[in-house]
Amino acid sequence: MKIVAVIPCLNEERFISDVVFKTLKHVDRVIVIDDGSKDSTARLARDAGAEVISHTFSQGAGAATRTGFEAALRAGASIIVTLDGDGQHNPDEIPLLLSPIIQQQADLVIGSRFLTKAKVSLYRKFGIDAITFLYNAGHIVKINDAQSGFRAYSRKAVERIKITDTGFGFSIETLVQVRKYGLTICEVPITCIYHDSGSTQHPVIHGLSIVWAVIWLRLIYEVFQRK
Repeated sequence: MKIVAVIPCLNEERFISDVVFKTLKHVDRVIVIDDGSKDSTARLARDAGAEVISHTFSQGAGAATRTGFEAALRAGASIIVTLDGDGQHNPDEIPLLLSPIIQQQADLVIGSRFLTKAKVSLYRKFGIDAITFLYNAGHIVKINDAQSGFRAYSRKAVERIKITDTGFGFSIETLVQVRKYGLTICEVPITCIYHDSGSTQHPVIHGLSIVWAVIWLRLIYEVFQRK
């Protein structure tokens, strides 16, 4: 069994060395996707022991994750772990995400911020709750955190998933596809640390764009493509 971590990054020189170093303790290989960074992210990730694939310009979080998935599959990954490069996820919690897949209990494991008392701002939690509600609506099996980027995927799941959304909507697209294909999702509790150097995108605009993505993606995969 080969475990590969995929870390999409954009200008994360402040944290990436530590993230790669800690992640390598729990996986066989780390692939950092440098999505057009203007700082030293790529060099620092490589120096810390990661394989680095660089986009010449920023293509978006979904595009970077797609590049990482493709590279991990070529590398023979049995399980693929995704986490952010900004230090908000704790790599020492990777074994929690791996366990259900290793025990063949799940194809996708989500690290949920809401199964513990993670410190999440009210506006952020409201947005995540709204997105998660829209994802869960009409389905028996519910999840608590549809926007967590800290996940583990079986190889079977990644081989089925086709990421077309180049932005942050990809996180919902993968969940919708996993559910469509009858694969099993579970959640495990994680901690989360938010830093003051996070996304510069306006939270309301970001949230509304994801809400629209949930609605559109569910229409595409659950209505228009229904057989």
